[in-house]
Amino acid sequence: MLGRVNPADVGRARDADTDLPTRLLRGLDRSSPMPLYFQLSQLLRAAIDDGSLPPGSRLANEIALADRLGLSRPTIRRALQELVDSGLLVRRRGVGTQVVHPHVTRAMALTSLHDDLQRGGQPSSTQVLEYRIAAGEPEVTKVLGLAEEAPVLTLRRLRFAGGEPLALLNNHLPATLAPDPERLERDGLYQCLRDLGVHLRVAHQTVGARLATAAEARLLDERPRAALVTMERTAFDDNGAVVEHGDHVYRASRYRVETTLVDR
Repeated sequence: MLGRVNPADVGRARDADTDLPTRLLRGLDRSSPMPLYFQLSQLLRAAIDDGSLPPGSRLANEIALADRLGLSRPTIRRALQELVDSGLLVRRRGVGTQVVHPHVTRAMALTSLHDDLQRGGQPSSTQVLEYRIAAGEPEVTKVLGLAEEAPVLTLRRLRFAGGEPLALLNNHLPATLAPDPERLERDGLYQCLRDLGVHLRVAHQTVGARLATAAEARLLDERPRAALVTMERTAFDDNGAVVEHGDHVYRASRYRVETTLVDR
């Protein structure tokens, strides 16, 4: 059988009067010229789209699926691989095949992740891992445009979306702009800065990719050396002063950046 699905989620499906394996069996047309692997991948895709297979649902192994649906293991394997390649399923050692949570998509704009998640209607929360005010390291004070050893806030946070870890956010700010640490558990950094009267005007940003360290993988609930999206940003206020410098990493399995290109 397929992995257990929450009955409330199944109830939202278009075909809620039947269980999912029966729905898949009914949907397969063995007389059709369309390959069975493709039919099965489309049926599973529809079940994911309509909530019959909500994020986090686990599918049984290939042998069990092949036996339940009367299909060969290569057919099952190819159907599942189609959805893995599409980013709808993920295979994890010791866990099996799971439906993944949808990607968080952000436009290239001077906004915070917290603000973007709120606008997208996605529930989010934050865990402050480090909040420290001390004399800044030379490379940090240089980026912030401060005197050597000027006091700097070092801030490290773990951002969750939909109950799952999404990003590790490392920021440095002049100590004079340090927000209340308790507020940072509830609100985004940029909202805290706006409430202090800081108007963000422009930022220099670089987006890249690398593999997760062991510590990052543990915090983000990813496999060792998983792919991460990286972002480094330095933001400036109306007067051209540096407001903050951030060095962030995001789970590539759940995050992507979107931009619009215009012919100049």
